[in-house]
Amino acid sequence: MKLGYRPPAIDCLSTYSTAREILPVPYLNTFASTVDAVDLTGTDEFASLCESAADLGITHADQIRYVSRNKVINHLRLHLLEWGEPTNPTILLLHGGNQSAHSWDLVALHLADRFHIIAPDQRGHGDSEWARDADYGPDQMASDALQLIHEDGIDHPIVMGHSMGGMVTMRLTAREPSLPRAVVLVDVGPEVSQRGAQAIRNFVVRNVEFEHLDEFIDRVAAYDPFRSREHMERTARYNLVYRSDGKYVSKSDRILHDPGFRRPPADRRDVADGFHQFDGPTLLVRGESSNILEADAAERFVDDLPNARLVEVPDCGHNVHSQNTPGFIDAVSDFLLAASRDKRA
Repeated sequence: MKLGYRPPAIDCLSTYSTAREILPVPYLNTFASTVDAVDLTGTDEFASLCESAADLGITHADQIRYVSRNKVINHLRLHLLEWGEPTNPTILLLHGGNQSAHSWDLVALHLADRFHIIAPDQRGHGDSEWARDADYGPDQMASDALQLIHEDGIDHPIVMGHSMGGMVTMRLTAREPSLPRAVVLVDVGPEVSQRGAQAIRNFVVRNVEFEHLDEFIDRVAAYDPFRSREHMERTARYNLVYRSDGKYVSKSDRILHDPGFRRPPADRRDVADGFHQFDGPTLLVRGESSNILEADAAERFVDDLPNARLVEVPDCGHNVHSQNTPGFIDAVSDFLLAASRDKRA
């Protein structure tokens, strides 16, 4: 069953020629073109990821299962990254808005020897298909995640979601509160700073296409002071494609960058109220310098939940797991290991 085409495994753009001219290829990263899994551990991308881990002091096993595959969910082709052995406890990782499954790479690399990890590119993001009806609300994305869980036969996963992915996590848990073994919410809650949310929205709207890769990296570096330029250079390939007019453009659905676009309405408090049905272990992770989740708002949220605790990670803002990955791993590791031993019926 073909679901598109497989882009070549490349480390630079100028990889083939026609006549005398060297032409760039559209895709900058490797991913599966069918439902069959493609091993990514032999790619230059994986070698670069391991170098980033070494630079940050992040440990990982020498032999890791790491594959790319596709699955049709709710009539859309969704791309998935899968780490670790399916016999291990499963963690479902749900990325934030205008990000991708690759935002979790360093975290997944570290955890892959103890957990089975599935990280989808959510609809309209990364290497997944765009929604024809532009439905990018948490209800529809929760439906996607639940269908993935049930069709793959995943037994009581730990569900971890960042920002938009955290809203999806709360919504899917409200629908099936007995499903998750435990929940990790990363810098998300019923109350958010409107100034911070607007700053993110302004960045997304203003950064759609670029003349060259350095322009993209320069803009991200100016916006995000916590990540190293080297790390941004490694991950740029997962956010952009090369267009025939010579520009680099965001992989996310273009409508998500439209100043007039609004996601289907979902009141944050309604989502959080539904999440209160979940009495399993919950960890809320806040970036110490977050411009989205204020410290007092995070405390109020945790106090309202039946079985939750809060941890703050220093030296990072909203994108906790990518801005201070070692600190994030330290914050969640014990919780994940304890949750993996919890046998929910």
